[in-house]
Amino acid sequence: MSGSESPHFGPRGVRRGAVLTLVFASALATAAATNSLPQADSTPPVIPTRAVASTVDSGEVAAAAAKAMADGKSGTEAAEEVVSRSGDRWGAVYDKGEYEEFEQALDGEYTGVGLSARRTAGGLMEVTRVHPGGPAAGAGIRAGDTVRDIDGADVASRPVTDVMALLRGDALGEGGAGKSAGAGTPVVLGLERAGHRWTRTLRRARLSTESVTVGKLTGGARMIKVDAFTKGSGEQVRDAVRDAPRGAGILLDLRGNGGGLVSEAVKAASAFLDGGLVATYDIKGAQRALYADPGGDTGRPVVVLVDSGTMSAAELVTGALQDRGRSITVGSRTFGKGSVQMPSTLPDGSVAELTVGHYRTPAGHTVDGRGITPDLAASDHAGQQAQTVLSGLGGTA
Repeated sequence: MSGSESPHFGPRGVRRGAVLTLVFASALATAAATNSLPQADSTPPVIPTRAVASTVDSGEVAAAAAKAMADGKSGTEAAEEVVSRSGDRWGAVYDKGEYEEFEQALDGEYTGVGLSARRTAGGLMEVTRVHPGGPAAGAGIRAGDTVRDIDGADVASRPVTDVMALLRGDALGEGGAGKSAGAGTPVVLGLERAGHRWTRTLRRARLSTESVTVGKLTGGARMIKVDAFTKGSGEQVRDAVRDAPRGAGILLDLRGNGGGLVSEAVKAASAFLDGGLVATYDIKGAQRALYADPGGDTGRPVVVLVDSGTMSAAELVTGALQDRGRSITVGSRTFGKGSVQMPSTLPDGSVAELTVGHYRTPAGHTVDGRGITPDLAASDHAGQQAQTVLSGLGGTA
């Protein structure tokens, strides 16, 4: 499993998930606040994924917050208590400051030190990528280095998502949720390279994400790596497909992609489809559908690479291309996050998220709690196996 401290998330086992949980929801929150939820033929909503439907509605949560405020108590805390008892495992309440931070993340920005990391087979936290011009790059940290500890705390047994949250400055655990360090705050990293150990103090900075990267493979094929579906990423995928040599295959790498804006995911899927269904979904029982734009490239071979960190909007793309017979999927079963949440603004400006529905693939398969099974199972050498499959499909220029 890999991670990045840019807006990119995996499950953390706590109600307050990683940053993109809210990024997914913010566009839908705006629609809910203005009573303008989109129809099937308009811009699709953001669909964050959750496990079960909530047993409480937003009105009840807002009423509890308002009563607490009238009594001189915290409306946010009162709302959190109601949501925690609702049976909605992933329901959550976020204060106004948090939500503003998440909205900035929609534009592909984050606060951190500028590195991505993964857990190796030996259990080490290995740096996989360093953001050019970021604090980590300025400190001489390179891909392949090992992060041993953060602020003196050993990270050997920590989930990747927790390690990335610590680098960003997100407080973890009970009592720490909702507290985040800002740009300019220090973080001390214990590092190792080729047996040499050292410590560096970095200062977090506001950075722009690079959600989509494009690389060349043998024979002219292209690898398009999408870390998250932030604003503009869908068009970047379409541009990369258009710019690839005629007949060259595409390896679409969605490993570790925690999702993002569904509108961007639909644009990305549209790069490989000529219209047609991408997914269906329901909001409080109302059935709707998402459709690809016409004019996508339906000829060149496509292989989609996934793993257990492929979630939500990334699963939507995976399921659409798989069900429509447009790709071969290689890797391991995806995470399985396929529920719809609707955020609502509370009287004190905080935001409550409650589950209201689920989405399904074009063939009607439910993603939530099940994930997507790849056509070819692969783990340690999935990337190489995916390239082999692509080559077998004739995906070379």
